[in-house]
Amino acid sequence: MTMVSLFIDGKKVESESFQTILQAAQKAGIHIPTLCYDPRLAPTGACRMCVVEVEGARSLVASCATPVSKDMKVSTRSESVMRARKLNLELIWSHHPNDCLTCDKTGECQLQKLMYEYEVKTSRFMNCNPSPVPDDSNPAIYRDMSKCILCGKCVRICDEVQNQHVWEFSSRGMGTSVATAFEKPLKNSGCVFCGHCVSVCPVGALMDKPAVKKGRPWETRKVRTVCCYCGVGCSLVLHIKQNEILKVTADTHSPPNYGSLCVKGRYGFEFHKSTDRLKSPLIRDHLNQPFREASWEEAIHLVARRFMEIKLKYGPDAFGCLSSSRGTNEENYLAQKFTRAVMGTNNMDNCARVCHAPSVTGLRAALGSGAATNSLADIEGAEALIVSGSNTTEAHPVAALKIKKAVRQNGAKLIVIDPREIELVQYATVWLRLKPGTNVALINGLLHVILKEDLENKEFIQQRTENIDMLKQVVVQYTPERVEEITGVPQEDIIKAARIYAGTRKGMIVYGLGMTEHKAGSHGVMSLANLSLITGNIGRPNTGINPLRGQNNVQGSCDMGALPDVYPCYQKADDPIVHKKFSEAWGCQLPVKPGLKEPQMYREALAGKVKAMYIIGYDPAATQANTHHVVSAMKEFEFLVVQELFMTETAKLAHVVLPASCFFEKEGTFTNAERRVRRLNQAIPPPEGIRHDWEIMCFIANAMGYPMHYNHPGEIMREIASLTPEFAGIDYERLEGDGLVWPVWDKKHPGTPILHKDTFTRGKGRLNDLLYTPSEELPDNDYPLYLTTGRRLYHYNNGSMSLRNPEIRSISSEEFIEIHPSDAEPLGIKTGDIVRVTSRRGSLEVQADVTTKSRPGSVFLSFHFPETPTNVLTGPGEDILALTPEYKVCAVKVELPS
Repeated sequence: MTMVSLFIDGKKVESESFQTILQAAQKAGIHIPTLCYDPRLAPTGACRMCVVEVEGARSLVASCATPVSKDMKVSTRSESVMRARKLNLELIWSHHPNDCLTCDKTGECQLQKLMYEYEVKTSRFMNCNPSPVPDDSNPAIYRDMSKCILCGKCVRICDEVQNQHVWEFSSRGMGTSVATAFEKPLKNSGCVFCGHCVSVCPVGALMDKPAVKKGRPWETRKVRTVCCYCGVGCSLVLHIKQNEILKVTADTHSPPNYGSLCVKGRYGFEFHKSTDRLKSPLIRDHLNQPFREASWEEAIHLVARRFMEIKLKYGPDAFGCLSSSRGTNEENYLAQKFTRAVMGTNNMDNCARVCHAPSVTGLRAALGSGAATNSLADIEGAEALIVSGSNTTEAHPVAALKIKKAVRQNGAKLIVIDPREIELVQYATVWLRLKPGTNVALINGLLHVILKEDLENKEFIQQRTENIDMLKQVVVQYTPERVEEITGVPQEDIIKAARIYAGTRKGMIVYGLGMTEHKAGSHGVMSLANLSLITGNIGRPNTGINPLRGQNNVQGSCDMGALPDVYPCYQKADDPIVHKKFSEAWGCQLPVKPGLKEPQMYREALAGKVKAMYIIGYDPAATQANTHHVVSAMKEFEFLVVQELFMTETAKLAHVVLPASCFFEKEGTFTNAERRVRRLNQAIPPPEGIRHDWEIMCFIANAMGYPMHYNHPGEIMREIASLTPEFAGIDYERLEGDGLVWPVWDKKHPGTPILHKDTFTRGKGRLNDLLYTPSEELPDNDYPLYLTTGRRLYHYNNGSMSLRNPEIRSISSEEFIEIHPSDAEPLGIKTGDIVRVTSRRGSLEVQADVTTKSRPGSVFLSFHFPETPTNVLTGPGEDILALTPEYKVCAVKVELPS
C-alpha cells in the first residue's frame, strides 16, 4: 500500500494514494461539508459543498472526487471556498420549500445544518420558495420531491448498492427532477422497499411513511437491536417515542448489514402493536370447548399439574417440547434444560427441523461442525460463487447485496443452481437449471469433471481429508452425459461450472433451503462440502461453505442444544463426560437415550405414546409439511401448551395458550448465519399481562418443584458460557456493539470469523461418497407437475408477523401460483385465473401467474398466507437422516375449477 503525505489546512496528513482529499481529511479529523457523498457510493461531486482550494489548481475542486497526491496543499476554509459554499447553499435554498418549522426532517436535515453552519438565512435568487408537494400515495415511503436538492444519492444507492435502478434523473435544466420510469407509483416501478433511498436522503424529500408527523428526531430515543426476520441478523436502530416504535434505521458501520436493510427489516415492525396480540393466558379442558381467560397463577398451576400428572402416569418420554428459531439463545437453552432436567426426556426439537437440520447433520459429518465456515462479509471478495438452492434476493436480501457486489464491482463469477429463474440468474456466468430433487446427482457431476480433468487440490486432499478413494469410485459413474439425463442440465454447463469453481483459490459456496428440504437434504449438504474439500476452498478468507439460515436464530436454537441428541454447541447427550457435567450443573440425573425428532413425535402421538407437548413460538400446524397429518397428531395430545404472540393455527389446537413478549420487548441474544452472537436490547415494555418466554418457563419449572431462578437473561448466558467451551468468552458486556463470532474460547479471545483454518473440528474433513436418491414422490399421469415451495420477499414463514404490518400488506396481500406457459396453455390457464391445485393429501384454490420464472413441468407456491394453506399439499418425503420435510418436491395437478 503506497502512502503519500499532503497538507490540509497546514496540517501534515498521511493518506493512502488511492484515497480522495475528502477521505484523507476525514481520517485526519478535518471537517469538510457534504450533501451528495456517501462512502458506499462512487463520488460524483454533484452538490459542490465539499469544494476545497488546492494550490496550483485553476479552480476549486470537489474533494470527494479528487485523489490525493504527494505534497498537495489543500485549504478547506479559504475565503473563496467559504464564498462558494454559501453561494451554493443559496442556490439550493432558492428551490426549496421554506417549511422547516413543520418538516419532520428538522434536526437531522443536512441542508438545515449547513445553512446554520454557514449562516445562510435566505436566498438572493428567489423571493418566494415553492410550496411543499407531498405524495403519501406509496406504501412505506413518503415523497416530497419539491424538497429534492438533486444530490443523486437515492439514484446512486438504488443503482450501485441495491441494484434495482428504480430512480433516475428526469428532464433537464431547471426542470430536472428525480423520478421513477414514466412516473410510475413505487409499487409498480420495481421498487423492493428496502428504504436505501430514504436512508441517504439528506433532506425531507424521502421519508419513512410510518414515522411522518409522529415526532421530531430529538424526541426519540434510539435502541440498538437485531432484526427478527431472516438469518442474516441485521443490526437495527429503533427510534422510540413514548414507547412507540416510529421507524427503523441501520448503522452504516455495523456488521453484517452496514446500513442496508430489506423491506421486512425496515418496515416490518408494526406487528407488535396489532390488536390481535394475545393479552392473557387462555385455558380450556377439551378441544371442543371455547377458551376462557385465566390469571397467570391459574394457568401456570394448571400447566405444572398436568405436565407432572402425564410424566408420572406415562413416563418422561410421553412428553415432547418444540422451541423456536425465532426465540433467543437464552430461551432455547431454557427450553432444552426444562425438557431434560424437569421432564426427564430428550424429546426436544426446534423448528430448524423443517429447514436447516440437514445443515447441522451434513456439515457435522463432513467437517465436524454444523455451522457456516466464513463471515457474510467474505462473500464480497470471492472470485467464484456457487449459490445453490437459495432465492437469496427474496429470502436473504441483504446477503444478496453482497453477492451482487462481488459480481458487479469485484468481477466474481457466479454459478446459480436453481430450478427457478430467480433474480440472481441475471448476474450468473452459469445457470444450472436442474430438475427439482436432483441436487446430489448434479454435484456429483461437478466432482466428476474436477477429478477427471485433474483440477482438484491434491495437496489439500492428502493433508486434510479422508475417503478420497471411495469418493472417486462413486463420482466416476456421474459423467456429464448421465447427469444431464438425470438433472436436465446441459453437460457443457456442468463442465463450465466445474472449471470455474475449481479454477480459483477463492471459491465460496452459499446455499439455502433448496438444498436442505429434500429427501437427500443432508446428502446434498455433504456433496457441497465435498466440492469445498476437493478444491481446498475452505479455511481461508472468501472461501468455505455457508448455509443461509431461514429464521433469525436457526443457528442459535441448534447451538443451544434444542435438539434430541445434543446439549449446547453439539455436546453429545450420550457422552458420559458431557452427561456427567450437565447432570452435576443442573442438580439432577439427566436422561441418556436420544430423544425423538419432531416428525417422530407426531407419529408417536398418533400411536398413543406421546401424550403432551409444549410448543414455544412455533406454528407447525401451518408450516410443517402435510399439515393434515400434523393436525391429526396434535388432536391426540391429552395436553398441549402453546406459547405465542398471536392465535396461530397451532394455538387453536391447544389446551393452554400463554401470551409471550416479542423481539422488541425482550432482552437476549441471537446468533446469525455467520455465528455472530448479538445483543437483543429491550426497546419497549410488553403489553400489560404478557410475560417473557424465559420467565414463563421458569414459572412452570418452579411450580413443578425444580428451581429455575434468573433475574435477567444475562445470567442465563453466564450459565451457558460456563457449560459450553465455544461460548466460554461470551458475556453481555462483551457483546455490546458488534457482538462476537463463536467459538470464543475465553474472555480475551476475539472470536473466530473463519473456521477450520488449520484443522477440522473432526480432525480431517470427510469426503462422503453419496449416490443420487430420487425424491419420495415424483410426477405421474395423475399428478403431472412438480410442486416446490419457498419464500417471497415481503413475507416470513406463516405470515403471523409480516401480514400484520400495514405497509407490507398493502404491497403484498395474497398468494399466487407460478406456472410455466408450456404447462398453462394446454390447460387454458391465464394470469389472474383462479385455479385448483391438488395433491394426494389436499387441495386449495389460488390465483395463477403464468411466467417463465418456473421451470417447465414445475409450479411454485409460498406458504405465508393463511387463506392459501400450501402445506395441505406438501409431503410425504423426509430427509433420510434429519427427517426434514421434502418441501421442495411433491406431485400435484393444476386445473381450472369446474
